[in-house]
Amino acid sequence: QVQLVESGGGLVQPGESLRLSCVASRIIFGMWDMAWYCQALGKERELVARITTGGRTNYANSVKGRFTISRDNTKNTLYLQMNSLKPEDTAVYYCNAHNIAPERDYWGQGTQVTVSS
Repeated sequence: QVQLVESGGGLVQPGESLRLSCVASRIIFGMWDMAWYCQALGKERELVARITTGGRTNYANSVKGRFTISRDNTKNTLYLQMNSLKPEDTAVYYCNAHNIAPERDYWGQGTQVTVSS
């Protein structure tokens, strides 16, 4: 069974940084588009950043210039470097693996990020 395991979340103060990691197993990692989503309390899950198999990236407007998504295919690991964190970044962050054909998605269990003074 495919597993995506996130880590790196926690409680930080505004302006600080975190790096999230997602380790994938039982998939050919380099053949999947990967993404980070977040879900704040009472809100729908939304895309934070995506990186394709070819390394193209796109970001939600709210995180552009502050967050960086990257992947290491040799380690089956996805990263999200989060800088200049704001209270509104508080959410559970989920790792997603997406295949286009056939269309399929896998999700991690999520990691909590809380930004508060």
